[in-house]
Amino acid sequence: MSSPLEKYLLAHSTPFGDDLQKIEAATHMHTNYPRMMCGPVQGRLLTMLTRIGGVRRALEIGTFTGYSAACIASGLPEDGLLDTLEIDDELEDMIRKGWRDAGLENRIRLHTGPALETLTRLPGPYDLAYIDADKREYIDYYEAVLPKLRPGGIIIADDVLLGGKPYDENCSDAKTEALRAFNEYVKNDPRVEVVILPLRDGISIIRKF
Repeated sequence: MSSPLEKYLLAHSTPFGDDLQKIEAATHMHTNYPRMMCGPVQGRLLTMLTRIGGVRRALEIGTFTGYSAACIASGLPEDGLLDTLEIDDELEDMIRKGWRDAGLENRIRLHTGPALETLTRLPGPYDLAYIDADKREYIDYYEAVLPKLRPGGIIIADDVLLGGKPYDENCSDAKTEALRAFNEYVKNDPRVEVVILPLRDGISIIRKF
């Protein structure tokens, strides 16, 4: 269930068209964990950051049902390209149908398999990267992505607040500890500047110098 805040944000943000709403509906209907999808408010932020940044080449680690990829691709120019990585190949038919129905399939290239392996084959440079996959590997993803990002490019890391667990001293599970380590690692990295926004489960916006 959406909180009153989420409902208010949604009601006062520019909505997406029917095609992206269909991807959202299919995610809720056909997956066990629909909250893994970024949602329309965060999706609108991805689209806007893509447009504001003049992004032409983008990278995504973890697309789930393809909704976040569709949001990023919506902000790309006609000749823009998003490389998106997903380990679960059972979702591929659903992912591709959503992109095709939205008229975005020509802007998105799907790569299935372990992300860190796939990243070794993608040369870049990228203008924007979105990370939303295994939280325990966030530092590894970050280090693999940063050299492929152009100066001034942006990394967006999702779920960095994870329901408040990283700043709750009573939480010490592996995923929480990994996110604590990631947040501290990025804050202390002289190659970037970072700000965390408390939207949904927290988003880090990281700019490479």
